Amino acid sequence: MRIVIAGGHGQIALRLERLLAARGDEVAGIIRKAEQADDLRQAGAEPVVLDLESASVDEVAERLRGAGAAVFAAGAGPGSGVARKDTVDKAAAVLFADAAVRAGVRRFVIVSSMGADPEHPGDEIFDVYLRAKGEADAYVRGLDALDWTILRPGQLTDDAGTGLVRLEARTGRGPVPRDDVAAVLAELVDTPATAGLTLELISGSAPVSVAVKSVAGN
Repeated sequence: MRIVIAGGHGQIALRLERLLAARGDEVAGIIRKAEQADDLRQAGAEPVVLDLESASVDEVAERLRGAGAAVFAAGAGPGSGVARKDTVDKAAAVLFADAAVRAGVRRFVIVSSMGADPEHPGDEIFDVYLRAKGEADAYVRGLDALDWTILRPGQLTDDAGTGLVRLEARTGRGPVPRDDVAAVLAELVDTPATAGLTLELISGSAPVSVAVKSVAGN
């Protein structure tokens, strides 16, 4: 399957690209800077240079055509200001979802954040971020042309993955290694029975494949 990942140079995305390429999928990662391309090639992914903050829906749809799944893993990042929470965490996610619809790519997985909520109160940057992610999630939920799954990881760490997670509609807060987030995403992409679910993810005791099958009702 061809899988296109937005935010292809992100820490989770690079891990996901390695996993997908290793199992034989054809992977493309959308990146903003050409100098990031070698990192994607080393991960086994085809780099696609395209700025989601300025691209049109048609431009993004062209890159998505023929894909079996799309994954939105882009983010403005912790050092960014309020404006980019809106242009990346919200608007780029909306654009990518609209482009998937236009390209006829039904399977759509979005990496959100625990606590994301369009009604989240507060004016700190993290408050704005949670609102932006919540608004993006709400928009995606409204698109009947997508078989969407929303993944909301807990506190991300760079610890080595254990392959053991807790994946439920509500898990409560907790840490989770980026390795394990990528492993769950790889399973979700391949499990369309999780469409229509918003899932929280933290470290736990269930192997990744078992956790995903469980929420899929298998």
